Amino acid sequence: MHCFDPRAAGVAQAVADHFGDEVYPGELLLSETGRKIGSTATVFALIVGGGRAADALRSITVSQHIFGVERVVVVHYSFCGATSFTAEGITSAWKEEQHSDISSLYDWDGISITDFEKSLNYDVSLIRNSLGIPKHLEIYGLFYDIDSGQLSELVRDVPSEAA
Repeated sequence: MHCFDPRAAGVAQAVADHFGDEVYPGELLLSETGRKIGSTATVFALIVGGGRAADALRSITVSQHIFGVERVVVVHYSFCGATSFTAEGITSAWKEEQHSDISSLYDWDGISITDFEKSLNYDVSLIRNSLGIPKHLEIYGLFYDIDSGQLSELVRDVPSEAA
């Protein structure tokens, strides 16, 4: 999962390369009659604002149920727009601009990014502790450098039997 910022378009391929046993983008699989019936891709890019886990939990649950996903990867990246504001700042601005108080609408630790390692730890923990996430899933928090395309693993939550 990563942000919808077009500068992060290389994240899915970088994740596939990082793990080495993943395929992206893959090829479409066709039936004998030419109908699209699947894909060889094993990386399913889940794109949400700021790449934050709170916005992705339902989709992770569904993708695990339907596709048997075994690994969830949260990717935050350099120069992310979510680093340009604070939870306090956006709720204050929203109140002033939209005349609506959203201060209790979201978990404040999941709105903005002030520290990449802290936000990745938070998001990995949020996923791990969700009732909609099987305990055997491997969950990683990676940092993507927009300029170099390099991924760095900052968080790893892998059940001992999967390690």
